[in-house]
Amino acid sequence: MYNFKNDYSEGTHPNIINKLVETNLLQQSGYGEDAYSIAAKERLQQQLNNSEAAIYFVSGGTQANLLVISATLRIHEAVISAETGHIFAHETGAIEAIGHRVITVTTTDGKLSPKAIQTVLTDYSLRPHVVKPKLVYISNSTEIGTIYSKKELQELSACCKAHQLILFMDGARLGHALTAENNDLTLADLSKLTDVFYIGGTKNGALLEEAIVFNSPDLAPEFDYVLKQKGALLAKGRILGIQFLELFKDNLYFDLAKHANRMAGKIATAIQENGYSFLTPPVTNQLFPILPQSLIKQLSEKYVFYEWKVMDDQHSVVRLITSWATDEHMVDELIHDLNTWHR
Repeated sequence: MYNFKNDYSEGTHPNIINKLVETNLLQQSGYGEDAYSIAAKERLQQQLNNSEAAIYFVSGGTQANLLVISATLRIHEAVISAETGHIFAHETGAIEAIGHRVITVTTTDGKLSPKAIQTVLTDYSLRPHVVKPKLVYISNSTEIGTIYSKKELQELSACCKAHQLILFMDGARLGHALTAENNDLTLADLSKLTDVFYIGGTKNGALLEEAIVFNSPDLAPEFDYVLKQKGALLAKGRILGIQFLELFKDNLYFDLAKHANRMAGKIATAIQENGYSFLTPPVTNQLFPILPQSLIKQLSEKYVFYEWKVMDDQHSVVRLITSWATDEHMVDELIHDLNTWHR
């Protein structure tokens, strides 16, 4: 059984393992004050073209979402999210558990728009009887594989500034979004157009880790207290710093994401050539083909993937995901089986 269910089935890139071994017995300061974490932050600031950015390394995406939202919102303030957003659909009510309502918007592409935000603001304007929308949560790429264009993000950013809303981008699969063929955004753009975002490492070659970036340190000037209080400040912070130092050496982070996207692109082409359509157009390493139940049954005997949504009595949407380490031979084998079993 080969896994196309997620992009974190493998461990970590060998460069990271080698660096962890190489530096293992070298003594360093704790809690992120080590030389590797400091150097990694400086390297990221260069990528962002923002020497003022405040960067914090944490161990996972749900943790990053929880920490950012808890640090930036007051108790009566709420989050606006697409209905498919990870904080609403897949995080066990983590945001609600800390006292913040998640106001959802139904979308066809997983993306938020200024119009949708304005509708929410109008619906929640009866002060003080309703929660106050304060933070806009988006993902790039989204939970259904779509990405934001620079124009879309500029419009969203302008809307949030006009209404004094915090724009927060979940970047669990940011590498895949930024290396998509039709992408026109850069890390430097994100540093200008969002208030806070994170760079996902767990789903792109890291052992575990995300880098939270506050584009202005004034947004959360005491975030270090939040990290410590919520158990996210690791004594051996060097483990996190080393990973991002290696990922952003010689463009490795982007090369790994490109590989995942290229593998997905090969599969997408085969699916299209066999006459099948997609729930959303294939853009990154997440594919959502609509397949006959009979074919899904055959494929599931050899490959692991997620059955996303039932379309009708005979068809369902499945989710196929490729990773930084996906074996191209197995991709070719999947394509062969699609071509054979389709007939």
